[in-house]
Amino acid sequence: MGTSGTNLEHARAHNRRVIIEAIRLHGELTRAELARLTALTPQTVSNIVAELQQADILSSHLPRKLSGRGQPAIPVTLNPASAYSIGIHLDHQTLLLVLVDLTGEIHFRRLVLVQKPQPDATLTLIIQLLEEIKQQLAANWRKVLGIGVVMPGPFGVEGISSLGPTTLHGWENVDVVAHLGQATGLPVTLENDATVAAIGERFHGVARQLNSFVYLYIGTGLGAGIFTDGHIYTGHAHNAGEVGHIVIEPDGRECYCGNHGCLERYVSLQAAYEYCGLDPMTALPDDLLTVDREVFDRWILSVLPPLRRTINMIECIFDAEAVIIGGMMPQPLLKKIVRRLAPLHKSVRSRYLDDMRVKMGMSGSDTAALGAAALPIFDEFNPQYHVLLK
Repeated sequence: MGTSGTNLEHARAHNRRVIIEAIRLHGELTRAELARLTALTPQTVSNIVAELQQADILSSHLPRKLSGRGQPAIPVTLNPASAYSIGIHLDHQTLLLVLVDLTGEIHFRRLVLVQKPQPDATLTLIIQLLEEIKQQLAANWRKVLGIGVVMPGPFGVEGISSLGPTTLHGWENVDVVAHLGQATGLPVTLENDATVAAIGERFHGVARQLNSFVYLYIGTGLGAGIFTDGHIYTGHAHNAGEVGHIVIEPDGRECYCGNHGCLERYVSLQAAYEYCGLDPMTALPDDLLTVDREVFDRWILSVLPPLRRTINMIECIFDAEAVIIGGMMPQPLLKKIVRRLAPLHKSVRSRYLDDMRVKMGMSGSDTAALGAAALPIFDEFNPQYHVLLK
């Protein structure tokens, strides 16, 4: 992956982000290595590193031992405790809050079961938990960059947003961002689960070195987070990647959106619960681990054809480096699905081996919350090329 900066004076903010991104990807780097990787001048690198050290974002390590003459190079690395971020994942059954540092390590985690959560009571509970985090951090609360919130999409789509098992009924007109922002004084960002999971994968998972990828998020429904040239694509109304409502089986199973044969009626936790005889309104992902193995294997066989067709479409449309499959499906079961995908249909990515085309991402109940926590970090530190046009 190549990340290049610019020596234009007005793009200093962009260059700071480029320096941070390079260090995040490589762990620790000397100033000379940073200059080579970012195409910035050594003087520019030294000035920015000094500025970031003064802000406590970077810290120095012991000099590397060199066999030649001269002073040994002093590498710098990110200081995990220089910044924190809060992630909130709310769906129709659970509420999960996490506090992470700059490297993604969890410092607070609270999971609450909330069957069919109602706005007033749930927002009150969230604010109580945020106050608990504030008390834990004490003076370090000032280091919290913001709050990322993930809720099921799509957002604002007539006939879809307020219907069906994947949505939160009663939340259509609730301004979650304004409510939490006013209560905490922190920046708040709201995204759908697939988008934040993709951001989490970019920061902490198998997509760290990928510039363009599509993340298929298996949740109650099915969505996709889309990364192109190192930047997330959310679409006009933040609904890009709603692949769950692609009609994959004409005249297939009825979907609550009004169509028939939508992909998430076959590939989703909801579909797995129904196929395996679990109550979709009360079942949790880990309940699938208790299902008879043969029954679950039959469900996998039923989802492989539509999933292969979806991967083929994604590859042909986006020409991404990889398709990553993750989400709330328990890891052992997700592994089974990914391992059985081969052979894939031919596409623009066919020259690569199947295991290079499709990768398994983070999975389990914390995936979306960790992705939500990565949102404020992504907003603060990811290089933003649009600043160069100002």
